[in-house]
Amino acid sequence: MPTITVSDACDGDGVCVDICPMNVFDLVNNKSVPERADDCIMCMACVNACPTQAITVE
Repeated sequence: MPTITVSDACDGDGVCVDICPMNVFDLVNNKSVPERADDCIMCMACVNACPTQAITVE
């Protein structure tokens, strides 16, 4: 299972929510939360799309 970390740099724009093919992310209190990290296929779409570079996937 990948480890997905969203730093405080997240501005809640929701790009990761929209781009993730596995619907891993939800916006909670205007911050991205990887609610379904077990579903992540490590495609890195969220990492590459995040304008604030707030997401890491390991």
